[in-house]
Amino acid sequence: MKVGPGRATKQKFGWKRGVPRIINITVLNKNYRATLANFAASLTYFFFLHIPLPVTSFYRFALLGLPLAVAALLPPATAHAQTSPAATAPPLAGTGSLTGVVLDSLGGKPVPYATVVLLPPAPNDKAITGIAADDNGRFAFTKLPAGPARLRVSFVGYGSQTRAVVVTEGAVDVGAFRLPTAGTALGEALVIGTKPVVEVRPDRIVYNADQDVTNAGGTAADVLRKAPLLAVDGDGNVKMRGSGNFRVLVNNKPSPTLAQNLAEALKGIPAEQIQSVEIITTPPAKYDGEGTAGIINIVLKKGVDRGLNGRVSASGGNRNSNGNASLNFKKGKLGFTSSGGTGAWYGPSESDRTRLNKLDGSTLIQRGTGNFGGRWYYGTVGLDYDLSERQSLSLATSLNRYNGSGFNNLVNYVTATDGTRNQVFTRPTESLFSGFNGELTGTYTKTFAQARREWSVLGQYARNDGTFGYDFDEYRNSYVNLDTRLADKRERSRGRTPGSEVTFQTDLVQPFGDKQTLETGLKTIWRQTASVANVDALTLGQPNFERLRDRATDFSYDQNVQSAYATYTAKVGKKLNLSLGSRLERTALAADFRITDTGFEQSYYSLLPNGNAQYAFSDNNSVRLAYSRRITRPFIDYLNPFVDRSDPQNISFGNPELDPELTDSYELSFNTNGKAGSLNISGSVRRTDNAIEPIRKLAPELGITDAAPGATAQTFANVASNAFYQLNFYGSAKPAKGWDISGGPDVQYIVRRSPALGITRQGFTAGLNFNTSYKLPKKFTLQSFLYSSLPSPDLQGRGSANLYYSLGAKKTLLNDKADITLNLTNPFNNYWPYRNTLDTPFFEERQEFRQYQRAFRLSFSYRFGQEQQGKQRKSISNDDKKGGGSKQGG
Repeated sequence: MKVGPGRATKQKFGWKRGVPRIINITVLNKNYRATLANFAASLTYFFFLHIPLPVTSFYRFALLGLPLAVAALLPPATAHAQTSPAATAPPLAGTGSLTGVVLDSLGGKPVPYATVVLLPPAPNDKAITGIAADDNGRFAFTKLPAGPARLRVSFVGYGSQTRAVVVTEGAVDVGAFRLPTAGTALGEALVIGTKPVVEVRPDRIVYNADQDVTNAGGTAADVLRKAPLLAVDGDGNVKMRGSGNFRVLVNNKPSPTLAQNLAEALKGIPAEQIQSVEIITTPPAKYDGEGTAGIINIVLKKGVDRGLNGRVSASGGNRNSNGNASLNFKKGKLGFTSSGGTGAWYGPSESDRTRLNKLDGSTLIQRGTGNFGGRWYYGTVGLDYDLSERQSLSLATSLNRYNGSGFNNLVNYVTATDGTRNQVFTRPTESLFSGFNGELTGTYTKTFAQARREWSVLGQYARNDGTFGYDFDEYRNSYVNLDTRLADKRERSRGRTPGSEVTFQTDLVQPFGDKQTLETGLKTIWRQTASVANVDALTLGQPNFERLRDRATDFSYDQNVQSAYATYTAKVGKKLNLSLGSRLERTALAADFRITDTGFEQSYYSLLPNGNAQYAFSDNNSVRLAYSRRITRPFIDYLNPFVDRSDPQNISFGNPELDPELTDSYELSFNTNGKAGSLNISGSVRRTDNAIEPIRKLAPELGITDAAPGATAQTFANVASNAFYQLNFYGSAKPAKGWDISGGPDVQYIVRRSPALGITRQGFTAGLNFNTSYKLPKKFTLQSFLYSSLPSPDLQGRGSANLYYSLGAKKTLLNDKADITLNLTNPFNNYWPYRNTLDTPFFEERQEFRQYQRAFRLSFSYRFGQEQQGKQRKSISNDDKKGGGSKQGG
C-alpha cells in the first residue's frame, strides 16, 4: 500500500443523534484561505485591540497585517466537501470490549486524537461505531456484542490501517496500531519514509530532530537552537518565547545536571541521540508547577521491539567533535537499551566592555581575548521486563559528566575625565568547571481490564555534583603579561556544589465511561544541595598564598516539595473537549550558613490551577483556550552567596533570601491541518509578580565595600512585575514533491516594572524561525535553517539581537544503513556580535561578546539490525525549580 501526498483522505467519522455517519472528503474547503485569513485577522484584532497595551497605532496596524500575510503564503485548496446520507447501524448491546493504542510507525510515539472506527467483517464498510483516541493514543470500545469485526484507524498526515478482530464477552486488548506517515510505503515489517521536521499538534509543537540533517555530529545545544519558539545566545543560554524561565526534561523526567548548568550540560548530549524536542507552552496539572514559559521535553532515541540493533557515529569539525554508539535488543519479556559517547568542544573568545561612571565621570574599558574548551562523557542503560500481560517493570540509569576550562586575557583601562587617575592593568584568568550527574530510576506500571485505567509507582535517586574555580594574575601598569613572579596580585579559588535528589511518585488514571477521565497523583522530592568554596591570595612581596577567611563560603540548602494533583477531562457534545485541574504544592526550605553560624527555615503552600477548552470545527481545524498558574523556585545558582571576584570590575553573587514567583498564563490558539500543510496561530499573555531579576549596581550599593573603584556587582532579587504579550505563527507546507518548509514569526510586547528600583521598561521584540529541506535523486538530501531575533528590553537595559543559520547535505549509502553528512554553520560571517546595554542612575555600560559560529562538521553514522520503538514507560518529572534556563527572569 502506498500513501502519498496526492492521495486524499477518504473518510472521516461524524455523529448525528448518536448514529454514526460517513462523510466523503476531497478537500477541506474551497474557501480555506479566506476563512483562515479572516480568523487570523479576527484573532489579532481581539488580542491587540481589546487588551490594553501601550502601543502606537502604527504597531497595531502592522500586527494586524501579519496574520493576513502568513495566510496568503499558504497554497490554495481547489475542491469542496460533500456529505453523504447517514449510514444506519444497529444499536450496540453486549459485554465485550476492545482496547488498544495508536502509535507513529517511525518514532513509536502516541498519535493523539486518532480516529478509530469499528466495522463489520469485509466487504461491508458501514461503520458500527467510532471514537477518538485520547492524548496518549489509547482507545476503548465497550458494551460490544460478541463476534467478528474490523478496526480501522486513521489520522490526518498518516495512512490508515485496518485489522480484523474478534469481540468476546470479556475484554480484548488488540495491541498497537502503527500508522505510517503520509508519503510512507508500508511493507510486511519495514517502514520506509520520513516524518516532517516540525509537527504542530493541539497541545504542543514537536521538532523531529532526527529528520534534520544539519544536526548530524552536533550536540543538544545545536538541536534546541533550531526548535520552534526557542533561542540560544552566544553564551549558550536558552530562552523559550523570550524567557529564560522554563523547565527542561529528558524523556519526560528531569536531569539535575541540566537544572544546575544547562548551557554546559547540553553540550554533553549528542544530537544523534535525540529523536525530537517537544515544546509545551501550557502544561497540565500532572507536570510539576515550575517553568512559567512552559516545558521543553527532549525525547531521546530508545527501545526496540525485536532483534539486536544499534548504531555508531563519529564527527569532526573546527568547533566540536564526538563519537557515540548504541546497542539494543528485545527478547521475550525482556528489553535492553544502551547508549554512550564522548566528545569535545573548543573555540576562541573575544569581548569588549565600556562603562561610564556617572558619579565621577571615569570610564572603564575592558578588552578580552582567549579560548575555551571542554569534554563530555555520556552513557545510559535501560531494562524493561513484562511481569504479566498487565504488569511491567523498568529500570534505567544514566551517567553524564563534563569538564572544561577557559582562558581569558583581560586588559583594563580606567581613566578619569580630569586626567588625575589613570590605571592600566592586565589580568590573565583561567576558569575551571566540571559537573557530574548520575540517575537511577525504577518504575512499576499496572493496567486493568477497564480500558484506559492505569496505576504507576516511580522512584528515583539522582546525584549531581559540580566544581568551579579560577586562577588569575594581575600586572598593574602593563599592557602585556609578565613573569608570574612579578605579578602585583595573584588569586585562586576552588569550590564544589554537591547535591542529591530522592523522588517518589504515584499516578492513577481512572476513566468514567468513554468520555470522562480523572487523573490523580502524589509526589514528594527531597533535595539537598550545598556550596563550599575557598579563596587564596598572594600579593607582591609575600612568600606564600594566604587563605582569605572572610571570603570563604560553606552553605547548605535543603528543599523538600510535596504535591498532589487532579485533572478531570471530558468530551462535551461532538466537538468540545474540556480539561480542568489543579495542583497543590507544599515547599519546605532550610538553609545553614556555617561560616557565620546563621540560617533560616520556612515553608509555604502553592495552589496552581489550570484548564483548557478545545473546540474542533472539523477533523482538521480547532481552536484552544488555556489558562495555567505556575511557580518559580530559585535554584542554587541564584541562592549561592559565594562572591565571585575573578573579574574585580564585575563581581557576582547569589541571594539566599529569594522568594518564589508566581505566573498566570493565558493562551488562545488556532490549529489547522490539511494536505497543503499545517498552521498554528497563538496569542498569549503571561504576567509575573515578584519576579526574580538579575540586578547590577555599583559594588558598594550591594554591600561589597572593598571592591575596586568603579566596580559593579550583580545579584538576584524579587524586584519586578513582568508582562509578556505575544503573537506567534508557526506552519509547515510541502510546495512540491520532496520539498518541506516550516517556520514562522514571533512578536512580543514586553513590559517590566520595578517600583523598588524606579524602573519601567517596555518595547517590542520579534524573532523568525525557518527550516527547509529537499530530497534529491540518488538519496541526497539538502537542508537549511535560519533563526534571527531583534533586541529585547531587559529591566536595566537591552538584550542582544541574534542570527544563526546553517546548511547541510546528506548522502545515504550502504543499502540505507549509513549516512555521511556535511554541515556548514554561519559560513558568510566569522562571528556574531552579541551586544548588551545597561543603563542605571549611576553608570551606563555597553558590552559585546563575539561568538565564533562559522564552523564546518563532517559526520558519518552506521546502523545495524532492525531499529523500532518499544513500549513507552512512565518517568519522573522534577520540573519544579528555577535555574535551568538563562538567568533572566520572566
